[in-house]
Amino acid sequence: MRDTKRENGDSPSSDSIDVADWAKENQNQAFRSHDYGFGPYGGNPLARIYTRDSNQQWYPAFGGEFQPGSYSDQRSKRGIANPAPMGLSGFALTTFILSLINLGTRGLVEPNLVVGAAYVYGGLVQLLAGMWEMAVGNTFGATALSSYGGFWISFGIILTPGGFNIIEAYGGATAEFANAFGLYLIGWFIFTFILWVCTLRSTVAFCSLFLFVWLTFLMLGIAHLDNTAGAANVGLVRAGGAFGIIAAFLAWYNALAGIADQTNSFFVIPVAHFPWSEKGKDRKQQKDAEKEA
Repeated sequence: MRDTKRENGDSPSSDSIDVADWAKENQNQAFRSHDYGFGPYGGNPLARIYTRDSNQQWYPAFGGEFQPGSYSDQRSKRGIANPAPMGLSGFALTTFILSLINLGTRGLVEPNLVVGAAYVYGGLVQLLAGMWEMAVGNTFGATALSSYGGFWISFGIILTPGGFNIIEAYGGATAEFANAFGLYLIGWFIFTFILWVCTLRSTVAFCSLFLFVWLTFLMLGIAHLDNTAGAANVGLVRAGGAFGIIAAFLAWYNALAGIADQTNSFFVIPVAHFPWSEKGKDRKQQKDAEKEA
C-alpha cells in the first residue's frame, strides 16, 4: 500500500519507509527542483532544505543569516526577525565612512566624523543585532556582531575629543599613542582572522567579507606601528581604506542577500557556495548520482 503522506512530502507514517530514506529522498527532490535555481552554488538558501531528521530542517551556510555552517531556523519558533542584515548594515556604513577618510577622499584627514555612527549605528545597533542573534541560538552571529558593535563603540570613545581624554593621556597624537593604537588594531585583526577561519566552508560572499575585514585591520594596525613621530604610515593607511571600502560593500551585499527573497524582490542575490562546503559537496554527489543513473 502506498504511503500518501510520503507522496505529499510530509513525514512518513510508522508503517512507511525508514525515516533516513525519506529524508534523503526529500533532499534529492529539493536539489532536482528548478523552481529556485539561481546558479550552481548560489541563490536563496531557503530554497533548498537539508533534512537531517524527521523533526528538524537544516539550511546551508548563508551570510545573510550570519551563519557560517548548516543551521536550523529558530526565528519562526520565537517570533524574531532576522537581525543579521541590520547588524551588517551598521557595520557597512560605519566602515564605509571611516575608509573614505582613510583614503583621503576630497582631502579629508580627521576621522572625528565617524564618531556619531560609531556610537549609534555601527556600535549600539550592531550590538543589539548581536544580542538578538544570541536569542535565536546563532553563536557565530552573536559573537561577531556583538564584538564589532563593541569595537565601534570603543573606537568612538577613543576619538571623542575631550570626553575621555584617552589621546590626551598620551600627550596627544604621539608615537606612544600610535603604537598603542596599532596594537589595539592588531588585536582586532587576530580576532577577525579567527572568525574568518570559521567561514572557510560557507559562501564566497560571506568568507570574502571577513577576509577583507582582517586585511583592513592588519593594514591599519601596521600603519600605526610603523609611525613617524606619531604619524601613521600613509601608504598603509590608504591600503587599509581600500580594503575597508571593499569590506563595506561586501557587508551590504550579504545584508541584501538576507533581505531579498521571492516576496519582495524580482531576483535573489547569489552567494556562491564553495565546492568544498556542505552544499557544494551535496550538489556534487547529486550530479554523480544522476550520471550513474
